Amino acid sequence: MKSILIIGSAVDAQRVKAWDLTKFSVCVVINNAWQLTKDWNYLIHPDDMPKENLPPMHALSEKQSFITSREYVPVQNHFGGFVYAGGTMAFTAGYWALGALSPDVIAYIGCDMIYPEKIDKKSHFYGNGEADPLRKDITLQSLEAKSVRLMALAHINDCVIVNLSELPASRLSFPRAPIDALLSKDTSPVILDEYNANLNMRIVNEALYEEVRLGYMVPSGRYWEDDEKFDARKLSTIDSMWVESYANLL
Repeated sequence: MKSILIIGSAVDAQRVKAWDLTKFSVCVVINNAWQLTKDWNYLIHPDDMPKENLPPMHALSEKQSFITSREYVPVQNHFGGFVYAGGTMAFTAGYWALGALSPDVIAYIGCDMIYPEKIDKKSHFYGNGEADPLRKDITLQSLEAKSVRLMALAHINDCVIVNLSELPASRLSFPRAPIDALLSKDTSPVILDEYNANLNMRIVNEALYEEVRLGYMVPSGRYWEDDEKFDARKLSTIDSMWVESYANLL
């Protein structure tokens, strides 16, 4: 079984320090999450990430590499493009892992996109960072819908997605799973069947059809340069379809 761990920068992500990450086939870290472990394989980040926040090239092992827009934009386009997938790295990392690595399971940690209201509470393991997924963006009207979409596309490609978070709330709609379920030597696709999403595939296919019908594709991935061409209400309607397709959100 090929398992992928995706690590974000939420405070909860610090739990990975106590895990044996070699039990995962591949470890993908987003942005600053490389600081949490030396056992990562791919560091995925946006093009505008400051170079001083990245590990120096000479410090990388032969098993480590950076994933930038050059690699993830074509994969994202294969799955419908950024407008429908959602323009934030948690989703971009998931689609890239799904398309480039063909896993059986993708497990998320530190990507709940929940930000404390109190200034004195840390939003990220390294302190306070930007609440990027909450910015005003036509592709991020419903983080829950976008995560259902990713889960549905993974399901179509014979992949299960779970959330390893222990936080009480999450904007990710993925089923919760205990870390022991993935680190156990007895873990198998049969066991992971219980984490398969309860999706209404008729509605999933209708949502995908509506996306194709609208044709909101930006091959460059720079959708914000053309966002005046997109109808927010029509995208919101598609979001509602994604939410409706997943029984656990209703």
